[in-house]
Amino acid sequence: MKSTRLFLVLSLTLILAACGGTTSVKPTSQPTVSSGSKAPPPPIAKKGGGYYLDDGPGDNPPADIDGIPDAVPRAEVPLARANRPYSALGTRYTPMTVYVPYKQTGIASWYGKRYHGQKTSSGELYDMYGMTGAHTVLPLPSYVRVTNPENGRSVIVRINDRGPFHSDRLIDLSYAAAYKLRLIGKGSGLVEVEAIDTRPGKASSQPTPPIETPLPPVSQPLAESTTAFVNPVPETMPVNGDYVQVGAFKIESNAEGLKDKLRQNNLVGNVSIASWYNTGTYRVLLGPYVNREEADRAAAQIKQVLSTNAIVIRK
Repeated sequence: MKSTRLFLVLSLTLILAACGGTTSVKPTSQPTVSSGSKAPPPPIAKKGGGYYLDDGPGDNPPADIDGIPDAVPRAEVPLARANRPYSALGTRYTPMTVYVPYKQTGIASWYGKRYHGQKTSSGELYDMYGMTGAHTVLPLPSYVRVTNPENGRSVIVRINDRGPFHSDRLIDLSYAAAYKLRLIGKGSGLVEVEAIDTRPGKASSQPTPPIETPLPPVSQPLAESTTAFVNPVPETMPVNGDYVQVGAFKIESNAEGLKDKLRQNNLVGNVSIASWYNTGTYRVLLGPYVNREEADRAAAQIKQVLSTNAIVIRK
């Protein structure tokens, strides 16, 4: 009987707590804040609610996350065990083992308390309040500058883990880095990622000048700049219809290299493939397809095989 009364009391307590109601602590929008602005930071969520799989900050986050200093670039020896070729979710990746000029635009996601304290690919423990990140092929360790083009905010993080293994994402950031970039409320967002040259004699704290990024290996997602799709249909495209755009490049040889990869993987099918030039950009296009459904299927297959962006456009 005593146990029955205890059960009824606990049940009643839970029901009353549920009736009290709670609201999601996830912000519904993010303010547009330029770098150096004094606008208030986004609210720090408390435990539970609003985040994917209940991820988010810990129970006692630092009082001033914006005050957490960026990673300080320095020359480090790449870890042999962490830079070997590997496979993840059916895709083969070949990491870089030396510095190579790298600048890409793509989607950044972040991870928080769910992985706090767990071991990273470099063997270090993940600190959600450290300025770190994960990348599929950049050397471990290495340093990158990550910029949010929406608000101009920029941070420097140390790459010490592998991921993200989603074809539509470019980099994973620590909770602190995402917070400083104002990406927390959205869960993910568009960023620019640029490798920092830390070799002796280089200005390690500054990003390298803009350099055309070489065509990545097949295993590396090709993150395209948003400006590449402002006018995706070349003026000289001869036939109306549905096309699949796989990439956009400033250097013609990069576009030709991607065309070769599409042919080698039997992804062209019965349509034409060309690198159409317009407004200073070479766009790799396949088509025209019989209809939109055929184009959608082709784009999905290309994305699955090459782990790269493929979008359907219509002229």
